[in-house]
Amino acid sequence: MVSDDLVTRMRESLAGHVQEIRAHALSLDHDPSNMEPYLDLDCFKAIRRFLIRGTAESGPEEHGISGYTFGSCLDTAVAVTEICRGDVGMMLACPGPALAGVAMRFLGDEDQREYFYRRVSDGRTWTFFAMTEPAIGSDATALTTRLEKDGPDTYRLSGTKRYVGNGSRGDLGLVFARTSPGVLGIRAVLVEAGGPGWEAEALDMVGLRGARLSEMRFDDVAVPADMLLGRHLPPTRRGIMGALRAFNHMRVQIASMALGVSHAIHEYVAEHEPRAVGVDVMRARLEAAEELTFDAARAVDADPDLGHLSSAAKLRTTRLAAEVAHWSGGALGPASFLEHPLLEKWSRDVGALEFMDGTGNIQRMHVAKAYTRGRMADV
Repeated sequence: MVSDDLVTRMRESLAGHVQEIRAHALSLDHDPSNMEPYLDLDCFKAIRRFLIRGTAESGPEEHGISGYTFGSCLDTAVAVTEICRGDVGMMLACPGPALAGVAMRFLGDEDQREYFYRRVSDGRTWTFFAMTEPAIGSDATALTTRLEKDGPDTYRLSGTKRYVGNGSRGDLGLVFARTSPGVLGIRAVLVEAGGPGWEAEALDMVGLRGARLSEMRFDDVAVPADMLLGRHLPPTRRGIMGALRAFNHMRVQIASMALGVSHAIHEYVAEHEPRAVGVDVMRARLEAAEELTFDAARAVDADPDLGHLSSAAKLRTTRLAAEVAHWSGGALGPASFLEHPLLEKWSRDVGALEFMDGTGNIQRMHVAKAYTRGRMADV
């Protein structure tokens, strides 16, 4: 299990920021296009301190979290869970490395990582992670976006991506595209936003409006050759195969988001109606889901290639988030979502988490495959 001391210190450190995040959650949800009022909030600065390494900003040690390790899947999961007790939409709206930063850790060389993190260190730079396509969903092996060589120093990027977080306001990010047929021909490239052939527009969303999910279109966009990731890696680790490690980390982070918003909903109900039916039962279920999520994070830290526990954690927490949201409506009465707009917002947000990094059916396939191979004996 994760150290109870780390969870306690993280919770105490972020408690004030959680309340500030909640105070602004509804206004950002109402107009996610206007980010200027939030960029200098203390809570946004705190999020960046926990999720960005190697910047001029001081790290979590400033908050008394001396045991926090940057890059650790476990410690990141704890931080994300606590931040999302405030609001998951606010966290996803905060400028920073986000999911692109996770992939950069596994696919970028030293110079690319240094460039990436230098670019996001100003607190006003959003990143995007573009994998999903309109016709094929998140089936990366079937993607059709092309990255074609155009001389010794340039590639040309063409294709369409959809449901890309912060795509319409992103300044740079990763785009997965095909350089040749087959699985090994799928590569990731670091792309700067704008320029000829670049289009991006936000999609209308019911939940997670702060994430600014978007469609991105590339029509012969020029990309410098030195922005192709994975050149320093063996062929089997350069593209989608190497990205699988990043996906295992991402899945735990998404599970932590679901866990955090579930805690938020439960705490809100317990505060307004402490004797509501199911308060104690839901608390016990959340504690069990938290243990599973943190165990999954520790497993990924031990072996980044083993992701079946991260799939189990995402499957469990996203389903539980939906159940907690449904339960909250009954616990506070038939008009609860009208009387408690923050609760209504969270109930919209949890539905979107199901579709991030693979739906429940995809996660069941991952878990089933691990079971048939004898990897679930210790679960």
